[in-house]
Amino acid sequence: MSNIYESAATTLDLFNTPCLTKVELRVACKGISDRDALSKPDPCVVLKMQSHGQWFEVDRSEVIRSSSSPIFSKVFTIDFYFEEVQRLRFELHDISSHNGLKDADFLGAMECTLGQIVSQRKLSKALLKQGNTAGKSSITVTAEELSGNNDYVELPLYVVNDDGTGSLVHRTETIMNNLSPVWKSFKVSLNTLCSGDHQRELKCTVYDWDSNGKHDFIGEFQTTFREMKGGMEGKQIQWDCINPKYQVKKKNYRNSGVVTLYQCKMHSFLDYIMGGCQIQFTVAIDFTASNGDPRNSCSLHYIHPYQPNEYLKALVAVGEICQDYDSDKMFPAFGFGGQIPPDFKVSNRFALVCVCVYVCAGIQGVVEAYQNCLPKIQLYGPTNIAPIIQKVASAASEEMHTKEAMEYFILLILTDGVITDMADTREAIVHASHLPMSVIIVGIGNADFSDMQMLDGDDGILRSPKGEPVLRDIVQFVPFRSFKHASPAALAKSVLAEVPNQVVDYYNNKGIKPKNLSDYESSRAFSP
Repeated sequence: MSNIYESAATTLDLFNTPCLTKVELRVACKGISDRDALSKPDPCVVLKMQSHGQWFEVDRSEVIRSSSSPIFSKVFTIDFYFEEVQRLRFELHDISSHNGLKDADFLGAMECTLGQIVSQRKLSKALLKQGNTAGKSSITVTAEELSGNNDYVELPLYVVNDDGTGSLVHRTETIMNNLSPVWKSFKVSLNTLCSGDHQRELKCTVYDWDSNGKHDFIGEFQTTFREMKGGMEGKQIQWDCINPKYQVKKKNYRNSGVVTLYQCKMHSFLDYIMGGCQIQFTVAIDFTASNGDPRNSCSLHYIHPYQPNEYLKALVAVGEICQDYDSDKMFPAFGFGGQIPPDFKVSNRFALVCVCVYVCAGIQGVVEAYQNCLPKIQLYGPTNIAPIIQKVASAASEEMHTKEAMEYFILLILTDGVITDMADTREAIVHASHLPMSVIIVGIGNADFSDMQMLDGDDGILRSPKGEPVLRDIVQFVPFRSFKHASPAALAKSVLAEVPNQVVDYYNNKGIKPKNLSDYESSRAFSP
């Protein structure tokens, strides 16, 4: 890590929370304008990151002499946080003297987010200079995940018996009274397994369990994760299980069995995102009467000309991040608990735009739809959210049947009160836990949200009224008041931090590989 990066990281608070993974960025440019008719520019790229509205230099590339279409060898390594908007600025300078950037000519810049780069894998944009395009010059940034400590691995291991049959091995539960034991496969982070070091020595020891605690040693073997990765394409990797005592005493001793790694799987969140998986973001907003008359400044729905209300703050904070992972940026937006025209009947699920159009163009489109519909809706009740969850679950169910990693759904529910259909909501969440879907609930205002905590599985396993447990924890609930005096980014960070693991857990549990993974792997050979 360069000194520049360490200094910038400290300034940008990059070391305060552990990153999901690291991303390597490679840069190339085309069509840079010559500074005069007789010579070509000597370009250098400076990478900056924004924090608190200011740009700080993170790192810079080498200088390439006399090139109008440079391909820089410098690899920029950036910590990736899904739950944050990481704004980047790539500046291109012509270094014509030994004074570096001090006397350099500015050739243009490109601004984007890290999320935009990783979701597209290769991002190409025009270079801008003073707000205008810098001739025909363009910049291309290619992303590659740096294999790190937070990938997950499934390792089904087998012992080969005398008859050639296979028995799965893992140091977990004990299989009683069985000469051909089969253990469950397991999943462990690379950080736990080998601290991210693929060459670190690993030892596997096999014992015969005894009730008195004096387990009989059968044998052991040594390996590395790098060797284990040979099982990623179904290739069987085998090791002799050796008992050193027998090896010394017995002349014809070969082994105490053969341990076989049948398969190794390792897919990360970015594998799925870079493999083409889109985040489908849906918003649902509470229009019950407990919010107060929107015309009154005390209402939670009051639209101040200069200060966004809590609904808008939460919507923009979360939506601004999710939109980078959706290529068409068309977001379904619903309301619930209001009386809607023309007959003003209560609806537990209505479109914010109009009856027949429920998608909005971008997060700004959702904001405008919310503001435009407020004067037309009569706030009423009750606070039922099960219909909204069921609506998104229906779309997620269609995705599940494709058995491909193409779309993962995130539902953001903004509500000011305790829900009134708790039993139906629990049932809907248990059903949704089997689908490619996560639910984020933000409590707006000062109501007592203690009953809402049960929907978040952090303190226990949520069950349906019939007693069926959730397959996986997909709900995150937070009250907005806990972040009232913090930045919107802090709220987004809290509610979105679990999403990457939820995405990976769903697809891993289903045995679904990233789509276009081979294309992703082949794209790692950089081309401008």
